[in-house]
Amino acid sequence: MGLRGEAAIVGYVELPPERMSKASPAPFTLEQWAELSADALGDAGLTGDVVDGIVTSHLAESEIFVPSTIAEYLGVGANFAELVDLGGASAAGMVWRAAAAVELGLCDVVLCVLPARYITPTSDRKPKALSDAVFFGSSSNQFGSPQAEFEIPYGNLGQNGPYGQVAQRYGAVYGYDERAMAKIVVDQRVNANHTDGAIWRDKPLTVDDVLASPVIADPLHMLEIVMPCVGGAAVVVANTDIARRARNRPVWIKGFGEHVPFKTPTYAADLLQTPIAKAADTAFSMTGLRREDMDMVSIYDCYTITVLLSLEDAGFCEKGKGMGFVAEHDLTFRGDFPLNTAGGQLGFGQAGLAGGMHHVCDATRQIMGRAGAAQVADCHRAFVSGNGGILSEQTTLILEGD
Repeated sequence: MGLRGEAAIVGYVELPPERMSKASPAPFTLEQWAELSADALGDAGLTGDVVDGIVTSHLAESEIFVPSTIAEYLGVGANFAELVDLGGASAAGMVWRAAAAVELGLCDVVLCVLPARYITPTSDRKPKALSDAVFFGSSSNQFGSPQAEFEIPYGNLGQNGPYGQVAQRYGAVYGYDERAMAKIVVDQRVNANHTDGAIWRDKPLTVDDVLASPVIADPLHMLEIVMPCVGGAAVVVANTDIARRARNRPVWIKGFGEHVPFKTPTYAADLLQTPIAKAADTAFSMTGLRREDMDMVSIYDCYTITVLLSLEDAGFCEKGKGMGFVAEHDLTFRGDFPLNTAGGQLGFGQAGLAGGMHHVCDATRQIMGRAGAAQVADCHRAFVSGNGGILSEQTTLILEGD
């Protein structure tokens, strides 16, 4: 069961993130979709006429019929058109769906695009923005939603509080080493310092700096939490024939996993047993590869506690031993366990849903040998994760070069 590994990422683009307070004016999201598509195709050395599949997330200009709106705008006759709504897990989810469609013979080339720049305001009489529906973080304030009725009135809302709650629970069960947690940020910042376009490219960091930053949701400090920014990213997934003649080294999509058991942690059976456990097992069993076969890992890192739990539950270290693992290993691109080698979202920047695609691009860059100063030596295999909501929607990919 699963993929045969006959679809590959052949091109990508990732915009340098911009701080929200300093972001440049942006075109409509639909235009951003087209621009990112053209750049990713150009990176692959392909033309738009080969595209016959699109995978997207939400589109500001169209609340319904999103894939067909994009197909119409691009002039693409899509044999496969999909909308993925998995929050930060969307990017990895988009890639494996594209790979499956290619392997089934539905299409030859699929665009997976996540624009994440603000639309320039044009009128006060605009339709209600999607941001209104997600004002309370991963909860929904819409009438009739379980969150609006049973959670928001009692203060269970947003992301910072619940992730802090998870970290508190971890400390109560397994103990808590705040210096080890800070080291995750510091090692990733080293990677960002060596990555062009990273929002923290020129700002080194120490463990003491992290611990001196304000506590936002005890025990999580400000520098353990992503700084939202704007940007965008896209990848091109192609079949074997096209991948062989594309410009870059093909990055084959060998395996994937996905597990979505709940929306908010109120309904989690165990806050410390995350869905990535099943998603990772599925991906590795699909490929026959082992955890130790990975040359780098790109783990979704909205918070340091997300990284810690993901490393444990994905099987890279023992449950409850993650802090010791982090303290004992060099997580930089030149270390013995390269993690988030472009800086991750904590170092490169979290550009909305494109933050999830950052991890796909990170692994793709490494396998293609295009990571520049942050290149991992002899990088041929990578594990990628995506995380939506509060550890609720989790996806995994295993990627491999020739």
